[in-house]
Amino acid sequence: MEDFAVVGMGPPGSQFARRAADAGYDVVGFERGEVGSPLACSGHVSLDIWDYLPADAPANLRQNEIRGARFRLGGPDASAYPFYKETPVSNVIDRVGLDRTLADLAAAAGADVREHHVVSEIEELSDRVRLSVTGPDGPTTVEAKMVVGADGPQSTVRRQLGLPEPDEQLSGVLVHVEEPDEGDFVDVHLTVPTFFAWRIPRGRAGVEYGLATPQSLDAMGRLDELLAAYRAEPAARFAGSIPIGPPETVSSRRGFLLGDAAAQTKPFTGGGILYGLRSAEIAVDAVDPDDPDSLAKYESGWRAALGREIALGSLIRRGYSAPTLIQRAGLWAFSGEIGVHMDEPTSLFSREQVRALFR
Repeated sequence: MEDFAVVGMGPPGSQFARRAADAGYDVVGFERGEVGSPLACSGHVSLDIWDYLPADAPANLRQNEIRGARFRLGGPDASAYPFYKETPVSNVIDRVGLDRTLADLAAAAGADVREHHVVSEIEELSDRVRLSVTGPDGPTTVEAKMVVGADGPQSTVRRQLGLPEPDEQLSGVLVHVEEPDEGDFVDVHLTVPTFFAWRIPRGRAGVEYGLATPQSLDAMGRLDELLAAYRAEPAARFAGSIPIGPPETVSSRRGFLLGDAAAQTKPFTGGGILYGLRSAEIAVDAVDPDDPDSLAKYESGWRAALGREIALGSLIRRGYSAPTLIQRAGLWAFSGEIGVHMDEPTSLFSREQVRALFR
């Protein structure tokens, strides 16, 4: 019997599997297809990503360096409000390569990583969980002391364990266009109801265009409008759900959720890579597979680490739907050199940001 069965080998699941295997636990990880495919997430990340990767990762994964963003209340020709630093604040990376790198690190640490394995049912017993898994060789049953649901916004683990849903699910769509752009600014358009659209230069790899909307709206149609506004040639589209707002609990008796499955995401951007990696670290330190009561430490730990950031991020997002005059005033007041961290809204109150405002 395994100590942990990890369902979903994206960044949070792979990081947990790697660190748990390093700690001496027996870990098996399941991915329904190939790790990293299909693409469903942007590759724009903060520099903190490199803290979780080997020293050679930037040379292998980095596509471009970003030092700022231009916010617009209209299309590409609308007035821009720039926010920037003199040095890079974020990177654009090979998103599929990131997933594969982390999964390979988990395997190297001793985790049994199984691609093309679909988990369909989970039976939670008093001392273990029993998973029904279908792989290339047919159906089988796997038992573990605990199950880790890192299987994304539409989590099978969440449903099978009877855990509550996130507060909201947005529809996210993006496209990679082959038009090399070495620029160091992203463009953000506050023209999508309750959210925004973006253009991210990926260096020689091209340009990423994308947006997120409530599920009641036509995300693909709005993406076509964005591409037309930039006179960009249509290309293959990628789509996925973006969970916003963590539920009241993300753990049961013998299982817990991690990453997008737990809605450990930034409400103001939808990104969840760094929050998921941080939560994976907390989970490894907190959870003892022989002691279900240790799950309470995970629940309190990740909420203490991310709760304020998520709450303040929700307030920031409300500004996306504010009247235009208020949006213009806010963008004007804060535009220019900044001192904030893209994953930490609390840095709006940092000394560095206060100094930047006065400059």
